[in-house]
Amino acid sequence: MGTELMDALDLAYEPSQLLGIPIALIGACFLSIGAQLQHHGVAKVEANTQDAQSGLNLRQLGLLLARPSWVIGTVLLGLAIVFQLVSLKLSPIILVQPLGVVGLVITSILNARVSGVKLNHRSVIAVSLCVGGVGAFVLIAAVYARDRPVTTQALVEILIILAVVLLTFGALFYFLRAKFKAIIYIIGAGVLYGFVATLAKVVIDRISRQEWDWLLVLCIVALLAAAILGAYFVQNAYSSGPPDLVIAGLTVVDPLVAVTIGIVILDEAAGAPWWAMVGFVLSGAVAIYGVFQLAKHHPQAASAAPVAAAVADKTTDSGLD
Repeated sequence: MGTELMDALDLAYEPSQLLGIPIALIGACFLSIGAQLQHHGVAKVEANTQDAQSGLNLRQLGLLLARPSWVIGTVLLGLAIVFQLVSLKLSPIILVQPLGVVGLVITSILNARVSGVKLNHRSVIAVSLCVGGVGAFVLIAAVYARDRPVTTQALVEILIILAVVLLTFGALFYFLRAKFKAIIYIIGAGVLYGFVATLAKVVIDRISRQEWDWLLVLCIVALLAAAILGAYFVQNAYSSGPPDLVIAGLTVVDPLVAVTIGIVILDEAAGAPWWAMVGFVLSGAVAIYGVFQLAKHHPQAASAAPVAAAVADKTTDSGLD
């Protein structure tokens, strides 16, 4: 096993491909701060209007544009996306996409300071499981993942799967949105953003090679559809859960979906030994378990008081608006 590890370290990447790592980490910082500000804006709008028991309505979405915290948060999230796209251009999805979990730690600290609600012992353990699981995943990926070109057949398979996912989540939201909770919105957004990351890498690569065809247009349309529905799910998740829980779901579910696509369809882990594949499964399971534990034990998620009301009570202390 030691020989395999040393060989993989020598052959897995060109040095230039590792440049995506610091860029992804900077994007994670923007993600965490933007999420905190967006969460504050959504909660304030809800507190001043009505609870979004069946999803934010058009009036509430419009009022978000008048909230400086939400607008600034959106700008920061836009910067996070730019940094993510650059990192995807430089490095394999399987290597840089999971690094967003760094934003979970930053968001947890920020939310504790802004809301005045410190994480309890079980929540800290849950965050540690998320970060530790994703961290182990990245270490294995850093050794054995390869950057593979996306073939036309693989791209068609991804688009078909995404179409099924979009229809499924769209139907579930339409018929069962009154029963949706934060964790459901988070999982939905994470799955959709996992496809967004994959398609974004495909679009960037094809445009850089000047491969203009109908498949590229279809990729862009599918990417935008997944991004819009995912963004709407995120805004609803903010209204029913704390921002660190939202970021925990996104930074775990999103990369696991993207990496699963990379492994199963794009064959990015073709050279990995059996024990590395077991490591992928176990570390991913630990990270997901951490998300559900955080949803169960987070003091704000377990609180009887609505999140919007709690944020409204802290308005004068937060200084975000």
